[in-house]
Amino acid sequence: MDDFSDIAPPPAIATMLTAAQLQSGPAIDPLTRILTYTADDWEKFIDEWASHGLKKLKYKGVKRFSGSNDRGMDIVGFMDKKLLQGVWDNYQCKHYDHPLHPGDAWPEIGKILWYSFNKIYVPPRAYYFVAPRECGTTLSQYLANTPALKAQVVAVWDDKIRDHITKTQAVLLEGAFADYVDAFDFSIFQAKVIRDVIEQHKATPYFLSRFGGGLPPRPKPGAPPTDIDAMESGYITKLLAAYSDHLQKPVKVASELGRKLAQHFHRQREAFYHAESLRVFVRDKVESGTFESLQDEIYKGVVDTCDAKHADGYERVVAVTGRAQLLPLTAHPLVHSTFPDDKHGICHQLANDERLTWTE
Repeated sequence: MDDFSDIAPPPAIATMLTAAQLQSGPAIDPLTRILTYTADDWEKFIDEWASHGLKKLKYKGVKRFSGSNDRGMDIVGFMDKKLLQGVWDNYQCKHYDHPLHPGDAWPEIGKILWYSFNKIYVPPRAYYFVAPRECGTTLSQYLANTPALKAQVVAVWDDKIRDHITKTQAVLLEGAFADYVDAFDFSIFQAKVIRDVIEQHKATPYFLSRFGGGLPPRPKPGAPPTDIDAMESGYITKLLAAYSDHLQKPVKVASELGRKLAQHFHRQREAFYHAESLRVFVRDKVESGTFESLQDEIYKGVVDTCDAKHADGYERVVAVTGRAQLLPLTAHPLVHSTFPDDKHGICHQLANDERLTWTE
């Protein structure tokens, strides 16, 4: 019994917990999170990365080849209009519960050799193995040593490769094909570091919804231009109609307004451009439709106010934009990047889209 001792409680943390930490726990590094992915999760992640992240590497097009007859191609990036007869890179994306072994790679290398020999395509400029647990030590050593890789492919051909290239025949390493393999540039085969893939995925609109972390600080919006832009025509027309309703006389241009209404008009333009700056800021950072869902939230929050009775169109504008600025939006993913002026300005975006109007 002398070997037992009391268990001391862990030391108190030195920082204050946030509501988000209590809700979701500590942030998980993307590399660690990827290791928990199922095959379906991995495929979705790769599709997100390929459809947006890879395209930023100056490829003319990115395609995925699927099915049993993919001929060694998986995610392909084309550098020119010649496609598979031009300059292209191949990303072989594998999902296993272990780091890639040489045995996982040999048939894939064999396919590239065989199908390029048969002129189905020219050899890729680069061929990357992409896997959540990356390449194991042995395969990494081969990929880093081109002569050793070539020698090993030849050595294991009959045992590991020849029967795994096509279902219709065994591919023998002999004759003209053997000469082709001997002259082939094996340096194209490389290991892709998964952190590089994650870094490229950051350039996609899917990164935050997949890994979290929040939006970066938002730049300050600029002042509206002196001249009214064509994209403002819808809400400006509706505003002038509201002022006309209030003044009981036609108002065709803002210069016809008195001081109070002219100042109000200027504030509406500032709010509109504030909302536009938010739309542009999040455009490539969140999934498609996220900003539009914020507009929908604003619309649902103000439409009853808009439909209520008001003394005139101007009073309706004031009531609706005032209501919009008070909406909490606490559950929306853009809540921490949205300011009262954005909510105000979104009302005018909705007017531009014919969803709100100020005069009956």
